[in-house]
Amino acid sequence: MLRPYRLLAAVPHASSLMAFSLLGRLHMPALAMVLAFLVVDWTGSYAIGGVIGATVTAGQAIAGPLRGRAADRSSAPRLLVVTGLGSGLGMAAMVVVSRWVDPAQWWLMLPVALLAGLSHPPITQVGRAIWPRLTDGPAREAAFAVEATLQELLFVIAPMLASFVVAAWGPVAAMLSCAAWAALGAAMFAASLLRAGMREAPGDGASGAGKTGSLFRVPGFTSLLLFFALLVGGLIAVDLMLVGWARERGALELAGLLAMVWAVGSLAGGLVSGGFAARPRLWLRVLLAALGLAALVPALPPIADPGSPWLVGAILLVGGTAIAPTLAACNGRLADLTPVERRSEAFGWMASATMLGGALAAPLAGWMLDVSGPAAAAAAAAGLALLGFGFVVHHSVRASRALPETEQTSVT
Repeated sequence: MLRPYRLLAAVPHASSLMAFSLLGRLHMPALAMVLAFLVVDWTGSYAIGGVIGATVTAGQAIAGPLRGRAADRSSAPRLLVVTGLGSGLGMAAMVVVSRWVDPAQWWLMLPVALLAGLSHPPITQVGRAIWPRLTDGPAREAAFAVEATLQELLFVIAPMLASFVVAAWGPVAAMLSCAAWAALGAAMFAASLLRAGMREAPGDGASGAGKTGSLFRVPGFTSLLLFFALLVGGLIAVDLMLVGWARERGALELAGLLAMVWAVGSLAGGLVSGGFAARPRLWLRVLLAALGLAALVPALPPIADPGSPWLVGAILLVGGTAIAPTLAACNGRLADLTPVERRSEAFGWMASATMLGGALAAPLAGWMLDVSGPAAAAAAAAGLALLGFGFVVHHSVRASRALPETEQTSVT
């Protein structure tokens, strides 16, 4: 079972590339929360904080495929350093605006927020696109499993660190810390790429969409992105459901504890699945993830009133074991689908799909919480994941048409 991990560990520079690609993203899961604290402290309005946060997200969504394409065609280390500096300066500029501009003119923050989002460094895209260049077979699947699993830890650790900084020194210090880490983290990952001999763009390829055609013409690419948006939307809906249920119970700390239990399940599932030598069956992992979300419905109010945190925690722990394996399999499938010289761009589109999923799921989950309660929000999350399962089935059919007959069984 450990053979894929041993193969991955034997790849030169694999450990440092994995470590610095994840460290470079450390501030990203905390940015939305820190920005909300900063803007609310400045204006007193959560609505304005939401608008400014959405503006940053819009910039990141636009930049995702553009920065990925630039990494495919030029020096990724140089691009990371430049965009990391730009992102850090953009965050610092938001602090300056919040300190020196009258709150009544909060709209002046919008262009600064957009520029900060547009400068978002493509650490995630580049960090995922390197593995098909370095490894193949079980070692590559192990790399994607480790990356997806440790990403789960980032979503637990980063908000905790940010909350501590906000509580101890205030939102300005927290935002400046994110700004400094954006520049430093990108530079560290760039240095690790240089040490690994990845100074230049990947070589020309002959498959798929080529260097100039649209990736959306690759069979299965669009359906895979739609699936990913729906899956991430379902996961975000569960996060919001946990917050709503905890507020109903008057125990806000419960949301964080249950989210941590869910992350532990995902961590365990990711580490176990990464040890499998066989090619992952994406459709099966998606189905298991959707069933794990659906299992929450009968355990939550108003179906089970008030509901047992122990039971919900157990469901999250077990159901969470399918999350990281599903994300890892999706990353591997995307790498299989796209030509080598377009993979950073492809993962950039995936990052944009993630943001689209969150933008769709947040209002849906909020509306379901207001109208029918936590069980309905969990049902919406499961429905999104099941709809994503349909796109996976469609993707498998479409993608198989672009593969030789001998490879068809491996993609379904």
